[in-house]
Amino acid sequence: MNPRGPLQVLRRRWTAVLALTLAGLIGGLAYAWTAPVTYRATAGVFFSLVSGSTASDLVQGSTYAQNQVQSFAQLATTPEVLQPVIDELGLPESPAQLAGQVSATVPTSTVIVEVTVTDGSAERSAALANAVTASLSDVVERIAPEDEAGDPTVRTTIVAPAEVPAGPAFPNVPLVVAAGLVLGLLAGLALAWLREALDNRVRDAEVLAELTDLPVLGTVPAWPAGNGRVVVATAPHSPAAESFRRLRTNLEFLRVADDRSAPEARGAHVLAVTSSLSGEGKSTVSANLATALAETGARVLLVDADLRRPTVAGVLGVEGGVGLTTVLVGQADIDDVVQEWGSAGLRVLPSGAVPPNPAELLNSPVMRAVVADLRSRYDYVVLDTTPVLPVADASVLSGVVDGMVMVANTRRVRRRQLTQGLGDLSQVSARVLGVVLNQVRRDEEPYSYAYAGSDAEPAAGELPAVPDPSGRQPVG
Repeated sequence: MNPRGPLQVLRRRWTAVLALTLAGLIGGLAYAWTAPVTYRATAGVFFSLVSGSTASDLVQGSTYAQNQVQSFAQLATTPEVLQPVIDELGLPESPAQLAGQVSATVPTSTVIVEVTVTDGSAERSAALANAVTASLSDVVERIAPEDEAGDPTVRTTIVAPAEVPAGPAFPNVPLVVAAGLVLGLLAGLALAWLREALDNRVRDAEVLAELTDLPVLGTVPAWPAGNGRVVVATAPHSPAAESFRRLRTNLEFLRVADDRSAPEARGAHVLAVTSSLSGEGKSTVSANLATALAETGARVLLVDADLRRPTVAGVLGVEGGVGLTTVLVGQADIDDVVQEWGSAGLRVLPSGAVPPNPAELLNSPVMRAVVADLRSRYDYVVLDTTPVLPVADASVLSGVVDGMVMVANTRRVRRRQLTQGLGDLSQVSARVLGVVLNQVRRDEEPYSYAYAGSDAEPAAGELPAVPDPSGRQPVG
């Protein structure tokens, strides 16, 4: 699990927390609305012992009464006390049923029994409390020991007659609603932390930093389906289009750094775009990146090098029957199958027919010769390749390109899968330039800058600063 602060978890999972909090609030309101209303009335009876007139006798009598008062309280729920109440008030309940409404307590260090009755009627609760108290007094005086004159030794006095309660004892609407709200909030927080603990997707740059030292070349948000898949061309002022321009800028920084540190280096002219799994959006990223590069006036060729499930032709809406495989088998020249697409002058080389041996074709001397020829013709060549984990085509192709870009879909790829994909490329000494996080949530993007009219400055990229050998402020 990636340890996160409470605010980060709340920001990511706020919808679940809010939903459960509202559910708890609604549940509390529903319970308060539907729960049966009950009233509670309490009456108090004082017990004393009649045993002589001296101080010693009075102390002994008080001590005896305190010792016996708990037993007197127990009598309040017995049929001996409750049956006379039922007969007097004409109640339909049995003594056992009425006992469920009656409770008797003794305050500490007193000889007072407090009889409390709970009922659905305020008037009836008070009447029952007074009746039970009176019956308890009669029973105690009747069963208590008698003195020599035949009088009871225990005297009872009703000191606090029950009054009709002014309001219901249950439900306490504010308390019930507050309890539902708190329980819902706690449940939401618990669910948020549990989902965060179990979520092993590569959700943002913080998670990526735990898995690899590679830089984040760009973060691409999801965009409406109505904008098309090549959003740089169809919605050029959208945040998604701007994210591909930031990706383009970051790749140009890498190329400048290579040229300055090693003048003989080729730079990142031929790029291969891949991913760990299928369905992570590598073809869409390839098409948009190539379009963004072509916007600068550079000569850019987009090549569909996924010879198993080619999709570039479908993404761009071009003819895909002939293309790279046609060139590799010697049936056509490159100029014969390259197509122009869009207003920026982007060139496209579709995959052509799907061959039975794609890995062998990509690893052939002919493929290396084709890449070398394309490098001399174009400023940038962007190759859309297969995913790394299902097949080895991308690893094979890594030997003929200048750098690879790994696409990580934050809604699909798991940490183990991305680590394994990068590990497979590392085993073949592939030069991975960095990672593009695809379908990043809007609230996870580090920068946001809207257009004011038709012009806007591109936001800063996420690539770490590139040192300038001249000693000036780092770029990036």
